[in-house]
Amino acid sequence: MKILTRRDFLKMAAVSGTGLASMGLVGCSSSGSNSQSGSTESSVDTLVSEYGFQWEDTSAPILNDAGAEAISFNIYSSKNASALDYNDMKIMQDLFASTNVTVNWENVSENVYSEQKNLIFSNSSDRPDAIYHAGMTQGELIKYAQRGVIVAISDYLEYMPNFSQILEERPDIYNQIVNEEDGKIYALPRIEEMGLLQNPNILFINKNWVQQVIDAGAVEGITSADLVDGLTLTCDQMEDILIYFRDHDMNGNGDATDERPLSFVYNNWQGNQCDLYGMFGLNDNLEHRVVIDDEIVYTTMDDRFMEATNYLANWVSEGLIDKVSFEQSQDNFLANGKGLETYGAFYWWESATVVDDPDNYIVCCPLIGPDGEQTVCVSNNPEVSTGELVFFSDCENVEVLLAYFDRYYDPYVSTQINYGAIGVVYEEELDENGKLVQKELPDGVTSDELRLQNAPLGIIYLNDYAWENVVNMEERTQLRQERLAAYVTPYVDEGVQPCPNLPFTMDELNTLSNYETDLEDYVKTNLISWLMNGGVSESAWENFKTELTSKCHLDEIREVYQSGYDRYLSET
Repeated sequence: MKILTRRDFLKMAAVSGTGLASMGLVGCSSSGSNSQSGSTESSVDTLVSEYGFQWEDTSAPILNDAGAEAISFNIYSSKNASALDYNDMKIMQDLFASTNVTVNWENVSENVYSEQKNLIFSNSSDRPDAIYHAGMTQGELIKYAQRGVIVAISDYLEYMPNFSQILEERPDIYNQIVNEEDGKIYALPRIEEMGLLQNPNILFINKNWVQQVIDAGAVEGITSADLVDGLTLTCDQMEDILIYFRDHDMNGNGDATDERPLSFVYNNWQGNQCDLYGMFGLNDNLEHRVVIDDEIVYTTMDDRFMEATNYLANWVSEGLIDKVSFEQSQDNFLANGKGLETYGAFYWWESATVVDDPDNYIVCCPLIGPDGEQTVCVSNNPEVSTGELVFFSDCENVEVLLAYFDRYYDPYVSTQINYGAIGVVYEEELDENGKLVQKELPDGVTSDELRLQNAPLGIIYLNDYAWENVVNMEERTQLRQERLAAYVTPYVDEGVQPCPNLPFTMDELNTLSNYETDLEDYVKTNLISWLMNGGVSESAWENFKTELTSKCHLDEIREVYQSGYDRYLSET
């Protein structure tokens, strides 16, 4: 079987006619079944002649009024508990008005979807036409593609001008969503590019408390004039400050035991412990996997990881790092920051989310370690979320539904899918630069609450063009970008990159399935034990490294990621 490349199917998408529509879904193993997805060439002709089906003009209706009456689709989707039923959201009603495509949404909770997911895919007699917020893994996509259950979206790019343009302009995105088994695409992605996710930690410190430390003469080398954003501290200075926080009634409530010198949320996607390892020159992250000069590297094989862990374990033992940091949820961390100030220093994206008076906290640059190292973690959190939307192969008139969802990738529509509709979140009139303008918030409603209620989220494409020409970022997001640019990203070592979404073969996925969970569990179990119980001995560390390869198959896992990354680079 010939594996289609990105160039192959983009070339076919540009060819006029319905050649792509008539291509079948090709199975990739002897157990897979070939099936014909969607509509035939004659049915597309009928859609055009009787129902006015058109897809090339993305500002015009997709169907005429007769088509809106005759054709409808059932979409199954989980949703946030705070969100309106998608049928009642203004953005969905506006999309019907502009496309004439009737979509009926069935919303369920995330827990219900998780319970029903396998049943939906196995029940061929009663399936929706598509699943939104599908959360499909690569393995699931390959499995259901081979069985002919889901549509090869890349066979229908003719009907998706917005998405096709993305693939044409962004081979890096294509390489993150393509099925490595047959070179096709089986799910639509969510793409939100702000340059934030790869550095999810900012270190904040209470400047008023640090002033007390300076006044007491308990720390050397910093003055009151230094207490502004960009404060640079050595690990020794930070230790002196945290000791003072621990031993004194910093918030003046008469209780010298309720202060939390340094806090974070252990292994959380943001505001976690990883940047502390930067004091030892490690660009760590939650997976302990990073790309350095195009090589997949596991930080847990680096002896500096032992040094850093023992250093931090001492801070934990001395009460400088709040032990609750290793147990609390994100919600608990945020709740504990409100009211009376108890946090001396903490990691998060923004201080305003954590504490009631963010003006009392300043941003620190990464801490300087014992040997002068100063770097930050590089997270593998992707800005391209794969597996967001899949279409079942028994969906009738799938070309119409694909043309409809293609509109979601228009930047004005993407903005409303992501934040809420014009007339609800945004003003009806654009500003002088043609950009959407946020309305004033209703009394008693936060921007997060308004967004969660009115935005379905899901598939979007928001990139630099959108931020420069369509909508301004929220003020808090702009502030986060400015802080990262000034005090965080300059400290990422040259050649260090996050590991992107990588396309794997089924054999490679089987290797990861067989070994990766055991590797992750082994590292997590040992690391939390070392941090909470005083560190790791030399002999235990050497045994740990040996077992990473002999017991946990780290070399095989690394080889899979390296192969996937090499393919990603070769096509990008």
